[in-house]
Amino acid sequence: TVKALLILDSLGQRLLAKYYDGTFPTAKEQAAFERNIFSKTHRAGGEIACLEGLTVVYRSSVDLFFYVVGGCQENELMLLAVLTCLLDTLGHLLRDVSHLLAHRKEVEKRWLLDNMEGTFLVVDEIVDRGVILESDPQQVIQRLSLR
Repeated sequence: TVKALLILDSLGQRLLAKYYDGTFPTAKEQAAFERNIFSKTHRAGGEIACLEGLTVVYRSSVDLFFYVVGGCQENELMLLAVLTCLLDTLGHLLRDVSHLLAHRKEVEKRWLLDNMEGTFLVVDEIVDRGVILESDPQQVIQRLSLR
């Protein structure tokens, strides 16, 4: 299961956050966790961190940071599959939206803000109430096209 899915900008400000359990029940605790996670990872080159007893997989893309948070016993490969699915699906949508701009391959803040509704749909197709529904980007894209 996933405890949280976060997208932060290059300053560590929240653009999208979905918390799926009571680990961080208040907005204040969530903001503190987001500051902490960003300060520990924004300069690091890795993809996996252990923080506050949680397993965090993350990746950066241009001016964004993507995080998938699970419990300390959670399988890192499953969390990484969720993260990869999210990035690949958003990248596919980006190519669809900006087919005229073939050079754009990575998700950036301006595009994300312009397509926030689609981003929430992608997140909801991948994870529902903390349960991983899908880790194949092609399946997510197919489900979204049916909508």
